Amino acid sequence: MQDLYQTVTDQIIAALEAGTKPWECSWDRAGGLPYNVSTGAQYQGINVLLLWMAAMRKRYGSSAWLTYKQAQAMGGQVRRGEKSVCGIFYKLRELRRRDEADEDPRTVPVIKPFWVFNLEQIDGIEDPHAAEGPGFDPIERAEAVMVGSGAQILEGGPKAFYQPQVDVVRLPDRSRFPHAGDFYATGFHELTHWTGHKSRLARDLSGRFGTESYAAEELVAELGAAFLMADVGLQGTVQDHASYLDSWLRVLKNDKRAIFHAAKLATQAHHFLAERAAGGQSDTEGAAA
Repeated sequence: MQDLYQTVTDQIIAALEAGTKPWECSWDRAGGLPYNVSTGAQYQGINVLLLWMAAMRKRYGSSAWLTYKQAQAMGGQVRRGEKSVCGIFYKLRELRRRDEADEDPRTVPVIKPFWVFNLEQIDGIEDPHAAEGPGFDPIERAEAVMVGSGAQILEGGPKAFYQPQVDVVRLPDRSRFPHAGDFYATGFHELTHWTGHKSRLARDLSGRFGTESYAAEELVAELGAAFLMADVGLQGTVQDHASYLDSWLRVLKNDKRAIFHAAKLATQAHHFLAERAAGGQSDTEGAAA
């Protein structure tokens, strides 16, 4: 039988050993303490830490949670493939020893698991306590790059990524970014990935970089975003990309020409997007030298 006490303790230890305090958070954790949307009740005790840690790992901005059945009862649907988070509750159990048959049983609390999903894993239910952002002032030149690209850009949720299978750029809500520049830097990063699609610049790094092609593509996107940000005169940071540092160093140490090649590809992406922003339709020829 699973030892829930040990499991929970191991999670806390692992977080601390990784340098993360489960009770602290560096991103825009909306709504404060985690709570159940169906009952309106705030989670307590160890469940606060468990749900905070899960939200931190998955970058959830919502503090709202539901069981699978509660989500269904409210007209929502947990998305296919989403994983639940384990919380704990105590259930009273009566115990009686064999030699105490004539005495009243003792009542003791027994730890039990329950399973919940964050509201950002569920379709069809709005967070009634979603935090309002500080406001967002669009930057005209940066907007021109975003709109002029012609890319399908969907905003919403906590994550930024490019989906090549459906050719869609996904960006977090603008209100999640403390500065407009950070939003555009993140958007330009994902748009640089978008330029590499086979129907555009057809960028394929597997031949040159092999198993490090993913890291090399991230480096191209990082440089492409930097070139575009300099072009429109903005400063900003692509969030949460420090984790690629080791892999980038590996790429550069293994190939002394890697940074030159990455910069060339990033310039191609920069020119491609800049020309579209200016009203032209760029192609792969002559995009960069």
